[in-house]
Amino acid sequence: MKKVYGSATEALDGLLHDGMFIASGGFGLCGIPELLLQAIKDAGTKDLTFASNNAGVDDFGIGILLQTKQVKKMISSYVGENAEFMRQYLSGELELEFNPQGTLAERMRSGGCGIPGFYTKTGVGTVIAEGKEHKDFPTGPNGEAETYIMETGLFADLAIVKAWKADATGNLVFRKTARNFNPPAAMCGKTCVVEVEEIVPTGSLDPDSIHLPGIYVHRIIQGDHEKRIEQRTVRSA
Repeated sequence: MKKVYGSATEALDGLLHDGMFIASGGFGLCGIPELLLQAIKDAGTKDLTFASNNAGVDDFGIGILLQTKQVKKMISSYVGENAEFMRQYLSGELELEFNPQGTLAERMRSGGCGIPGFYTKTGVGTVIAEGKEHKDFPTGPNGEAETYIMETGLFADLAIVKAWKADATGNLVFRKTARNFNPPAAMCGKTCVVEVEEIVPTGSLDPDSIHLPGIYVHRIIQGDHEKRIEQRTVRSA
């Protein structure tokens, strides 16, 4: 099966449609699939639902799709670095489903493992728990009952992620903190498209160093990446 494609546009051909649900890797501007996001913008696909920790910044990452009003709903943990994200949410233009970061990561991972729901203590007694099933389990220090809420796994139409290296079969290696949400996002998509900095010969990756096996990956592109710094902090001279 051919997995390597020549460009982001080519890799997304036949996969995009209005109203689809996309899981996107990345944390802030670290490890975001910037080339694939630009290709989605260029395609004009609209009414999108995105599951992503955040939406980048105003002019980078998912932020470029917010500018063009191609996103109708975000499933996210964090809004703060994107003024347009915040503006659209507060004005009622954008639907937002807040998730604690660990819950969001586990919802993605669960979807990738075929698990439709799981229980967690995170969010009990807060607005996060409103409308969700509550169940008590004997998990206290002395076996006393503690309350949990049920969260559902995420099953996306498409996953877009950024990795450091891939081989032609789709085995992936992520670099340092760019690993973040990318593996669980990749797992929960019916189709997974990956952009990488380097495609290496099959068999050259150390099996113990592979972070995500190629069984999850359907299409790969290699490209040049901007690698912006979200907040530059330096010492005084």
